[in-house]
Amino acid sequence: MTLRQTTLLIIAESLATFFSRTNPLRRLQPYSTSKENNVKDLLNGIKRTSDRRSFMKKSIVAAGAVTVGSALLGHELPAFAEEKSGRLTKGDAAILRFLAAAEILETDLWQQYNELGGIQDQEVPGGSGSPVYTAALSFLDGDMNQYIHDNTEDEFTHQNFINAYLAAKGADTVNLDHFRTLPSSAATGAQQIGRLTNLMQLTVDTSWWTRYRARNRNPDLDPNFKFPQAIPGLAAGQFPAIPRTDADLSPDDHIQAIANTAGFHFATIEQGGTSLYPSLAQRVTNTEVLRILLSIGPTETAHFQTWQDKAGNYKRLTDPTNGLVFPELNAPPFGGETFQTNLIMPEPVPFLSRKFPVCSIIRPTETRGAAMGAVKALTGDGLFIGQSPEFFALLRDLAEDADDARRECH
Repeated sequence: MTLRQTTLLIIAESLATFFSRTNPLRRLQPYSTSKENNVKDLLNGIKRTSDRRSFMKKSIVAAGAVTVGSALLGHELPAFAEEKSGRLTKGDAAILRFLAAAEILETDLWQQYNELGGIQDQEVPGGSGSPVYTAALSFLDGDMNQYIHDNTEDEFTHQNFINAYLAAKGADTVNLDHFRTLPSSAATGAQQIGRLTNLMQLTVDTSWWTRYRARNRNPDLDPNFKFPQAIPGLAAGQFPAIPRTDADLSPDDHIQAIANTAGFHFATIEQGGTSLYPSLAQRVTNTEVLRILLSIGPTETAHFQTWQDKAGNYKRLTDPTNGLVFPELNAPPFGGETFQTNLIMPEPVPFLSRKFPVCSIIRPTETRGAAMGAVKALTGDGLFIGQSPEFFALLRDLAEDADDARRECH
C-alpha cells in the first residue's frame, strides 16, 4: 500500500469513527449470522440526511479498493468524486445501477440453484448437479431443471446488459465481487466459491400467493393490509432451499421439503422483479432507458408466472427434521379463491382509485420507495445472512439514489 493509499484509508476510518460516535444509528455492528441483526444493519441509518450520506460515500470511495466505494464501481474513482452518470441523467444512471446490483444478486442465487438442481452446460456453467435434489424438484414439474437453467441464464444476461449499457453511456457500473464472501453449499455438485447470497437460512414470504388472488385488496391502495401467507411455516423460521450438505439428501420428506421451499422461493424472488421494473420505470427520463425497463421487466413477470404455477404442485408433507408443514391449500382452514392452487392469473382488483372498475394488474407498482422496499424484502428473506455492515450500507445507498431519481422535463 502506498503512502497516499495509507493516508486515505486513515482519513476514511477516522470519518467512519466520527460518524459512529456522533450518530448511534450509523454504528457498525459485529459480523452477524442472524436475520434479525441483518435487517437491523439494513434499516439503521435509513433516516440519515442526504448530505451526510453523500459526504460519507465520498470519503469511503477515497479509501481505495478495500472499501465499499470500489466495490460499488466498475473502476476506481478519483478521491472524493461522485459516481459518474456520463450521458445519462443522474437519476437514470442511479436507477440502472440499482437494477444492475439487483440482477447481480439474482444471478448469484440462481447460479446456486442451477449448480444443484438445474442444467449445467456452456450457457450456464458451474457445478455438477445433485441427482436427489433434482429429482425432488421434478415433483413440482418434470421440466424444473430446464426452467431453472433458463431463469439463471436470463439473469446473467440482464446484469451483463445493464452494466454494458451504463459503460457505453460513460456512466459508472456495478461490481459486487468484493462481497462474495458467503459460503457455498457443501453438498456434492456445488462449486466451492464465495457467494453474495445465502440460500440455506431462508424465511420465505409467500404472501404474494394471496395478494394476486385477492379481488378487493391492492397493496398500493391498502398499504397496511397484511395478506395471509400461503405457507405460514416458511415465514416463521429459517429453512434451506438447497441441500446444505449431503446429509440433507435424506430422509425423503426432508429433501422434498427443501425442494418445496425452493419452489415457493423462486416465485417470491421473481414477483419482486415483476413489481420493481414498472415501479422504477415511472422515474426515468430517457426514452431508451424506459425501453430497457419495459423490455426486461416483462421477462421477470414471465418467470413469476411460471414459478407460481409450479409452486402449486408442491408435495403436501411435514418435514420430519424440523416440523415445517406444507399444508393442503385447497381445503380448510385454507381453501377458496384466496388459496386455490390453479388460480395463477392475477385476479382483478381496484387500481389507482376505487372509483374505477377493477382491473387485472401487476401489484404493487407504487413508485415511492420502490428500490428500498425491494432491498428490505430481500433482506427479510434471509438472503444476506452473514453479509457485512458495509454490504448493507452499499445497498442502502444504491436504493436511496434510485428512489431519489425524478423524471426530468426538457
